Amino acid sequence: MRRTLEGTKRKRQKVSGFRARMETKNGRRVINARRAKGRHKVAITAKNRA
Repeated sequence: MRRTLEGTKRKRQKVSGFRARMETKNGRRVINARRAKGRHKVAITAKNRA
């Protein structure tokens, strides 16, 4: 049985996935800041599909 407050992959992607970030000006700023810092991952990715 699952716990009540477990998140879902789909919701996580919709909120903080790469495509969600690229939709807004501030989201693009987040991606660019992470690239400038040299992050290995610039945004979260689903292991399979959301």
